[in-house]
Amino acid sequence: MAPKQEIVTRSGSSPFRNYAFDSSYYDEMFEAPGVPRRHYQALYDLLLDMPGEEFRRRKQAADLSFLHQGITFTVYGREEGTERIFPNDLLPRILTDQEWRRLEKGLTQRILALNLFLSDLYHEGKILADGVVPREIVYTCKHFRRQMRGLRVPKNTYITVVGTDLIRYPNGEFVVLEDNLRVPSGVSYMLTSREVMKKVFPVLFRECNVLPIEQYPQTLLATLRALAPPGRAEPVIALLTPGVYNSAYFEHAYLARQMGIHLVEGRDLLVHNNLVYMRTTTGLQRVDVIYRRIDDDFIDPLAFRADSALGVAGLFNCYRAGNVTLCNALGTGVADDKAIYAYVPKVIRYYLDQDPILPNVETYLCSEEKERAHVLANLDKLVVKAVGESGGYGMLIGPHSTQAERAEFAKRIEADPRNYIAQPTIQLSAAPCYIDGGVEPRHVDLRPYILFDGDRVHIVPGGLTRVALRKGSLVVNSSQGGGSKDTWVLESTES
Repeated sequence: MAPKQEIVTRSGSSPFRNYAFDSSYYDEMFEAPGVPRRHYQALYDLLLDMPGEEFRRRKQAADLSFLHQGITFTVYGREEGTERIFPNDLLPRILTDQEWRRLEKGLTQRILALNLFLSDLYHEGKILADGVVPREIVYTCKHFRRQMRGLRVPKNTYITVVGTDLIRYPNGEFVVLEDNLRVPSGVSYMLTSREVMKKVFPVLFRECNVLPIEQYPQTLLATLRALAPPGRAEPVIALLTPGVYNSAYFEHAYLARQMGIHLVEGRDLLVHNNLVYMRTTTGLQRVDVIYRRIDDDFIDPLAFRADSALGVAGLFNCYRAGNVTLCNALGTGVADDKAIYAYVPKVIRYYLDQDPILPNVETYLCSEEKERAHVLANLDKLVVKAVGESGGYGMLIGPHSTQAERAEFAKRIEADPRNYIAQPTIQLSAAPCYIDGGVEPRHVDLRPYILFDGDRVHIVPGGLTRVALRKGSLVVNSSQGGGSKDTWVLESTES
């Protein structure tokens, strides 16, 4: 690892006094010690010129805004309390229009290929017959739904909303870390962070010509409308939430409010004659499209988990009859299984006859004997993940683990190799964050949100930049001490 170098700035009271440049990872703001990248110059100058007290005042104003809006998330299993204000860093993560265009093309390619994969998987199964993706990997995935075999979905669209996690290699190249196709969350934090940033740094925001993201709720609404069952010219749309105790309930309520649609729980819906109805103060109202934020297992106790109190009895029969649309479609989770992830480059080549624009991270499948042996011999160097977990759970970061933790994971891998994959430990890129009155680098990833209505792919410019706020940490999940920051994509100045 290259030695850390303190950045030299204009005065001894510089906010960058504790900022250590490290060439072992990509620094989003600096290309060399004290030399900001061109698209960060305006932010760099503002930080040097703004008095520390003024910056603290703006940080306090931002925190109060999040508090008053009730922007929270839930951490399960903590005795000191579960609901917390979502930690948001005040400094934006900035991307150029050129960087964004490449990401946009790569993400569009990926969602189209994954949608074709799901359609094939639940119908002809050509990719399995041709041996491109092993049958065993698919059929042992806990998110594969045999009930979806042969079921036609509106416009052949399985994926409506995707949140794809991207990271940068030390050379600056973006790569895909994982896809989130079931019930991807976090877009409300992207939107509310932008609202706050426009108030806290209005002049900087205008001068930087930041591309807008405010259109996301209406674009999502139009996408849901486009997937309504045939003959429903004015479809009724509802967002189905598990309820107030879910970790993302703030987001569910926020999105429903922004789109002007109904926010419902399973108990608010009923099925009659293969149609879904919503209980209202004026009687029953038919529902045509459900933006579900409930996992497959809990959606219908008659079709899946019988003990579910969150779903709607008979909903799957309505879905199968084509009388209601569920977004995302049931069974999409098979395509974001972390073992299936390893085959996505082959999936892209198979269906689109194109090389992937955005590469994958090198991945070892513990279900393969040779790869499992390599993983077990190198647990201290690798990141091991359970294929169906999310939120930073079920994961071992080898270089930061103890011998006892590695021994425990070795037992888990040997007992259930299909459930684990491993990847090299990658030093995520770092972006400037406001920490204890100064600016310090913290590791980040990026989750853009992609919408697909069966005809067009829509991606708002930016996404949720997640931050590992603990110094040296590589875990960006909010449940593991992470936070977020606004992501600015700058409008191109090219004529």
